Order: sequence, then C-alpha cells, then structure tokens
Amino acid sequence: MCRGFREILKIAEMNKRLELIVHNPGTRLDTYVAEQCQISRAHAQKLIRDGHVTVDGGQVKASHRLDTGERVIAIIPPPAPTSLIPEDIPLKVIYEDSDLLVVDKPAGLLVHPAAGQYTGTLVNAILARCPDLGGIDGSLRPGIVHRLDKATSGLMMVAKNDDAQMSLSRQIKQRSVTKAYLVLVTGCLSPRHGIIEAPVGRHPSDRKRMAVVSGGREARTRYHVIEYMDDYTLLEAILETGRTHQIRVHFSAIGHPVFGDPVYGKKSPLLGRQFLHAHHLGFRLPSSGEFVEFRSELPPDLAGVLRQLSTGAVR
Repeated sequence: MCRGFREILKIAEMNKRLELIVHNPGTRLDTYVAEQCQISRAHAQKLIRDGHVTVDGGQVKASHRLDTGERVIAIIPPPAPTSLIPEDIPLKVIYEDSDLLVVDKPAGLLVHPAAGQYTGTLVNAILARCPDLGGIDGSLRPGIVHRLDKATSGLMMVAKNDDAQMSLSRQIKQRSVTKAYLVLVTGCLSPRHGIIEAPVGRHPSDRKRMAVVSGGREARTRYHVIEYMDDYTLLEAILETGRTHQIRVHFSAIGHPVFGDPVYGKKSPLLGRQFLHAHHLGFRLPSSGEFVEFRSELPPDLAGVLRQLSTGAVR
C-alpha cells in the first residue's frame, strides 16, 4: 500500500477504526476506502451506505470526490454471523490456491442464494470447502466476482479473501479476463466471424427479462463459427463485456437464438436448458500476476445434442 497516499492516525482494537487524511484530491470516496482499508469496492460502498464512513464528520455519497486535507473515518465492523449454511454439495474443482478456486459449475446449480432459495447453491457448497469465505463482504454472495446463469454450465472463479476479490474484480472491470463460451444457435449464422455490439438493459415490459434497448449498458460479444450443423450453428462467443444474459440476448436480437433457450428462443425436447457452456477462462493470479488459462469440455447433455445433429436425427 502507498503510505504517501494516507496517514494512519489510529487503529482501534474492537471494530477496525481508521482515521485518514487525504493527500491526493479527486478520488472517489468508495475507491479511496477500498484501497486504504484493503477491502473490495462493493464492501466499501456497503460501509458508506450503512453510515460507517464519514468525511469531516458528515456522511456523503460513495461518489463524493475527496479534497486535500479532508478527514475520512472508516469503521469496519467484524463480520456479522452469516446465515449461509455450508452444504456438502459435490464440486468439480479445476484449480485451487490460497486465494481462489476455479470450479466447473454444472447446469442447474444456482450461483448464490436469492429470494426463494437460500440453500443448495454454489456458495453453500464452497462454504463447506472454505469455511472462512463467509467473512468476505458480509453478503449472501461471498467470494463471487462473476456469475453464470443457473442453467449455464462451465468455469467460474471464486475468491477466498478480500484481496483476491479486489484483484479479480479489478481485472474484470479492466476487461483483462478472457471468458469464452461454446454456443449452439438456431439457423446458419453469417458471417463466420463478427462482433455484436448492442446495449443491453431491462426489458421495457417484462422486468424478468433483458433486451437490446436504447439507453442500456454497453455490450459487446465477439464470435466465430466452429461448424454448421444442418440448420444450426456451433460457435465460440467471447464476452468483451459481462451483462446479464448478454449472449442469449445478443444472438436472439439478430435472429439466431440459443438452442433450447426457453426465455429468448424456444424449448427443445432434446435439451432441458439452453446450449451455453463457459469453456474457457483466463486471468492473472492475484498473488503472482501470472496469467493462467483453464478449459472445460462440453458436459454430456450438450455433447449428446451435437451427436444427434451430426447423425441427422434433429430436423
């Protein structure tokens, strides 16, 4: 940590209490607190929102731009007892070190608890393997830096501590993480290589769906065709941004919905989910900076669809 960027006046014993004097103006409060307290930006925003951070004795927004000489006091309470229940759910772990896990998530496994389902998720499974994970950010999604839809299979990275979560989140924000998916779409997609660039936001009339909408968030998907199979196209899609349902929305918007997608396309009797598999993941290890890459083969249900297509069984 850069000592010239702050002056630590006191650290209390119980709740961690830091009093900081700003020396470099213009930094957002949430960014400053995250860097100086060595926590994730999401954690810093929660502390600010909950009134645990003051600037010159008053509460301000996370977006407040700091000025030279302002006094920032941040009180970091000890992690609250988590309501998350560790569960012995089998996990396919591709890689593990002291900072993170790379898991190959099966289809049907929800990533983190949400309204209506607080057990049987990837987070519950990881807590059984890594009990200390519950202290990260004090949320229902500790260690989760990116997500896959419940019905999507493939590779995910999960942080084990705040420093790793900050590093991985920063890499995602800087778009230095490579994420590629194997996708089967309906129709013969042309050209063979391309970029879909269209803003994605909430559907104007169905809040449970996403759509290409004016005023949505920037979204870019690169793709290249691997093989044409009858009236279907197997391709690799590379995310340059990570919007909710981005691949499914983008290919549906150009008239080639993902095979088996019940929301943006149509169900298939051959497959109980959309044909979408996160098969490649690359990033830098938080501890060493080494760039690592991982791959995952198609799971049996998706491979089975391709076999039927290759024999002409699907019309």
